Formats: sequence, C-alpha cells, structure tokens
Amino acid sequence: MPTPSPTHHEHEHGHRVEAAGQAFWDSRYRESERIWSGRPNSVLVREAAGLAPGRALDLGCGEGADAVWLAGRGWTVTGTDISPVALERAAGHAAEAGVADRIAFERHDLGESFPAGEFDLVAACFLHSPGEMPRERILRTAAAAVAPGGVLLVAGHGGPAPGAENPHPDLHFPTPEEVLAGLELPEDGWEVLVCAEHERVGTEADRPGHGYDNTLTVRRLA
Repeated sequence: MPTPSPTHHEHEHGHRVEAAGQAFWDSRYRESERIWSGRPNSVLVREAAGLAPGRALDLGCGEGADAVWLAGRGWTVTGTDISPVALERAAGHAAEAGVADRIAFERHDLGESFPAGEFDLVAACFLHSPGEMPRERILRTAAAAVAPGGVLLVAGHGGPAPGAENPHPDLHFPTPEEVLAGLELPEDGWEVLVCAEHERVGTEADRPGHGYDNTLTVRRLA
C-alpha cells in the first residue's frame, strides 16, 4: 500500500505532515473491514515466484496480502505501512494464515524512517499516494537495503488507456525507465532483469478498468 510522506522541504513541519498522512490512510482503512482484495499483487507473484526464500521487505504493506504470500512461501518478512489501522489488520490476516511468526510489521513514514538491515527482496508495489511524497528518495533508500545478490522490485501505475479518463490527474506516474533513472544505480553494480510497461485489463490487483502498469526488477550483483 502507498505511504504518504513529507517532502524534503517540509521537514520543519514533519510532525504535522506525518500526522495528516497517517490520518488520511487510517480514515481510508476504516471505511470498510477490507479495502483490498486479500490477494497478493500479481506482479509480485510473477517476479518473486522463482526466487529462493530469504529476508523480504514489503514497503507499504497495507492489509498484508503480499507479506502473507511471501511468508507462506518461506520468506522472513518485514512489512511496513504508515497506518497503524492497516498494520493491525495485516497482523490479523497473518495470524489467520498461520504465518505470524514469519512476519514483523513496523510502522514507518518512509520519508522519515526506514527498516534496518539488508534484505534479499525489497518490494515496493504501487507505492503511490495523494499529495507529495519523496518517492524517488524512498526508492533509492530501498535499493541501498538490498543485500548482494538480492532483488529490488518496483511496480507502479502507468497511464490510462488511450482516450480513457485519468482517475488521478494530480499524480505523475513515472515510466519504468524514469524509475530506473531515478534510482541512480551504478551500472557495474546492478543487473536490470525487467523494465517494462504492461497492459492491465479488468480488476487485477484491485485497480478496476483498462490501462497500464509498469514493472522494474533489478538485481544487486554480489
């Protein structure tokens, strides 16, 4: 799930902005008992299914579907979100799935704090939010948390289908090439596995309608 964060020029009012971000997402989650499908993101399933289980970090874990799926496949997972409401719900879903002992849920405003340690998989699936968020800086921090030989997966919204209405005209959804450039990775230290836009049709990953999403998967060389 997305995690709103203050921009670099709002740090002096960070507590106020952080509270507003948390309040927004707490309110969003309180709208219903479950706001997402409970299924893992299909891009995570596709990109992580062939990876050997290790330590995983799920950024913006929301209600925990991705974290639960990873834990069920043998990963030790750290899931983060800005919303305590989401994290409590995610912990409940992990317990229901019998994988609570494999997941640690932590509250982070990722623009202000970040989980400690190195991870064999860092996943940032649809880390978007209304308002301003230092997404590029967060993703660079995410890349720095990838262990040698590990993988960073960034999945994001693309644009609507040609002629279709844009449901989020106030947000810029970068292309996978823009995401890659924003990471500022040294060419000799990383391998690009996937950098592509793909069509989305129907209700895949809780996003109704026809349009495009994109995937960037990079591996840190040992």
